[in-house]
Amino acid sequence: MNPHASVRRPRVLVVDDNAALAENLRDILEEAGFAVRAAGTCAEAHAVARSGFDVALVDLTLPDGNGTELAQELKDASPDSEVVLLTGHATMESALDAVRAGACAFLQKPVNPPELIMTLETAMRHVRLHSEKRELARRAAMAEKLAAVGTMTAGLSHEIRNPLNAAALQLVVLERRVGKLPGPEQGPLLAPLHLVRDEIRRLDHILEDFLQFARPREFYPKAVEVAPVLDRVLTLIGGPAEKRHVRVIRDFEAVPPVAGDEERLQQVVMNLGLNALAAVPEGGWIRVSCRAGDDPETVDILIDDSGQGVPPEIRERIFEPFFTTKAEGSGLGLPIVHAIVTQHGGTITVEDAPEGGARFALRVPRAR
Repeated sequence: MNPHASVRRPRVLVVDDNAALAENLRDILEEAGFAVRAAGTCAEAHAVARSGFDVALVDLTLPDGNGTELAQELKDASPDSEVVLLTGHATMESALDAVRAGACAFLQKPVNPPELIMTLETAMRHVRLHSEKRELARRAAMAEKLAAVGTMTAGLSHEIRNPLNAAALQLVVLERRVGKLPGPEQGPLLAPLHLVRDEIRRLDHILEDFLQFARPREFYPKAVEVAPVLDRVLTLIGGPAEKRHVRVIRDFEAVPPVAGDEERLQQVVMNLGLNALAAVPEGGWIRVSCRAGDDPETVDILIDDSGQGVPPEIRERIFEPFFTTKAEGSGLGLPIVHAIVTQHGGTITVEDAPEGGARFALRVPRAR
């Protein structure tokens, strides 16, 4: 299996009880680059649709129901997908019913292959528009949260940092005094002091996340060699990985320099690498790759792992401020990653790794 194969073909669900016609449609559509699955009844269509589809090609007459009703049910279950209805006897009334059911097009059998392909390509444009609208809405919601973080951070940073610094200083003084006591008396006193010290550090790190997220530094891109950055990160996480018997795999292709900030790019990969390490079981693996992007002006950086993956229902939310599935943390780690990548003019997505687990895919512009 090619670990770089990540481009998903458009998914078409063909719902028709005529097995010969369904097979013919499959041949036509697969040759045109679509991934096709078929169902012969409404019940089968619902079962297949649960795993996702982009466009459903639905016959009006089915053994266990009406295609128009099925179209409405599929649209209700998957609003961002599209439905195209098929019939052997087209009438004005059936066309109006198709529109009311949410179908984006109406085709008469036997279907002309060029017309079929053109109709599905149009439907896919609608699907992409739905996705773009959802992304715009997500970005608007994120912008509101960013504004709230900025306002809150401006008012609270000094109020929180000052007592934290004072507490840390007094803790150092107290540890020194305890260190002067006889050895047997130190142990019971030092253990709670170390716990308090660790909690102060954790609070300080959370505050630092808030400050970095709300007030990012000025960005002055320079040419950055990708492989050395990735190699440093993998060297740093190599120790913790070895303790858990996790294999760290380097898969570096020769790529041109990218336009960016070396320190912040290292921060992005480090954050994703540590997340991957936390996600894999003992004896698992992490792979970090770089390669030329499909767009000749970009470079791809991929972080794959052998963990459980990221459930599809939360993939769009993991880059939102404060969203986290962990018991501890600020919920700003991945949003900071997203902000840094966006500042570089790049993109970051999460998907299934080819061998299972999760893949975080970065696409960063080349240096000019």
